Amino acid sequence: MHGDSTGWHRVMLRRFAASVAVVLALGLASEGVAQQFPAFRQALAESVAEDPKVSAFYRDTDYAPLWTEAAHAPRREALLNALTRASEHGLPSARYDVPGLIAAFQAVETEQDRAKLEAKVTKVFVQFARDLSSGVLNPRSIDRSIVRVLPRPDTETLLLEFSQSPPAAFIRNLAPSAPEYARLFRARHDLERVIAAGGWGPRVPEGRFVPGTSGEGVVALRNRLIAMGYMERSATASYDAALQSAVLTFQLRHGIEADGIAGAETLRAINTPPEERLKSVIVAMERERWLNIPRGERHIWVNLTDFTSKIIDQDQVTFETVSVVGAQASDRQTPEFSDRMTYLEINPDWTLPRSILARSYWGALASGGARHLQVVDARGRVVPRNAIDFSRYTPANFPFNVRQPPGPTNALGEVKFMFPNPYAIYLHDSPERHLFNTTVRTHSSGCVRLNDPRDFAYELLSRQSDDPRGLYHSVLNTGQQTRVYLDEPVQVHLVYRTAFTDVRGALNFRNDMYGRDAKIYDALLQAGAVENGLRI
Repeated sequence: MHGDSTGWHRVMLRRFAASVAVVLALGLASEGVAQQFPAFRQALAESVAEDPKVSAFYRDTDYAPLWTEAAHAPRREALLNALTRASEHGLPSARYDVPGLIAAFQAVETEQDRAKLEAKVTKVFVQFARDLSSGVLNPRSIDRSIVRVLPRPDTETLLLEFSQSPPAAFIRNLAPSAPEYARLFRARHDLERVIAAGGWGPRVPEGRFVPGTSGEGVVALRNRLIAMGYMERSATASYDAALQSAVLTFQLRHGIEADGIAGAETLRAINTPPEERLKSVIVAMERERWLNIPRGERHIWVNLTDFTSKIIDQDQVTFETVSVVGAQASDRQTPEFSDRMTYLEINPDWTLPRSILARSYWGALASGGARHLQVVDARGRVVPRNAIDFSRYTPANFPFNVRQPPGPTNALGEVKFMFPNPYAIYLHDSPERHLFNTTVRTHSSGCVRLNDPRDFAYELLSRQSDDPRGLYHSVLNTGQQTRVYLDEPVQVHLVYRTAFTDVRGALNFRNDMYGRDAKIYDALLQAGAVENGLRI
């Protein structure tokens, strides 16, 4: 179907127009039809009764139809146009049953039939609007670490606004407005064209290609990178400067150590087929729909798979730092959600979560070790260790908190960035500097550690101080645990994107380190958003 989608789309439009003519030929589409034909009102009320929101909309509009009068042709055409192209967004076309809608129009013989048709079209529209604007899936049912609150549209508001708007523009604007969604949409179609044309050519043989290498393997590498758009056409059979530059660019866009050498990891990524890359883009588009909310002109964007934390102003990266995120064990992964950063805490203490206490510190604490930790009561008073019979307790029922006071060895370093949330997740400094030099930086117990926390703080404070460095260090030098509130809270988005673009539209890929995207893709497949593994 995809190969001739335009032709199929036109056929559907013609069939739909012919079916609508059947309804209009009944002579029942005059203005004020709801008032003239009580049977329509009664049947419509019954048909929408199971959905309180749809029912409330029609009741408030005195059961005036949205779709089945002659004047509603632009609405019908706009909806059909959108439904026949739903698969281009990775939406489950079968869910909207365009042939069934056409058949319903053809079957209309009475006012009751027309009322049922009115209700059917409205329900399809609401479902489509919901899917396009806020996602096909419920992420919490897929992975418990995806704790997003979806921006589901209010049905009654949706229908009212649609009834008062130019229909084509309204439906078009249901899709996420973030520039990233449009860039992913284009990337998806680019990949589909590549797949339809046979892919990126033969795989590159295993090996290790360095500047100066020559031979058939280098030719295969060159041809593959040309097909992927990383370098201009060339006839050279040697690993020259142009090929090295292309490999470097490829490595940067795939989160691989950029050394310009095509080793095992780089070749695995180069040999990944476009079908697999398309899966990542399809999932990324669904994730964009889940995040179809105002992100803030200034916001913090933490892409877990990319191990970076960025401050973004109007779609431009203002500041970026390397990050360490939660380990890959299921109980240590960093969750995905959005919240508001409201303050910095300089010279923070660290109150151990019960899970970390049980996993890493309880044995030492109970046997008299871990002397860098304090036991404190509910009022914050330090409790002497010798006053506690640890044999009476477990980490779960221990009646005290365990904290590490501020200091140079504190696990949170010298500053943490707080967006209070139910998951006890925040951004912070770390004394374990060596972890930032690793490639797969999944080492924390869930929080996000920043490689450049001071510069991150300076940038945040620059909006409220002429001397953000001076402000920061004047507090730091006191050695006292101190909160510095942001005059303007900043939205924080913890996301997980294995496919994403930069502002120029260049497509980047990262590994699915937590396995979440594989689950989402399988769920989209089950929902009918992709066919036979891929929609091609």
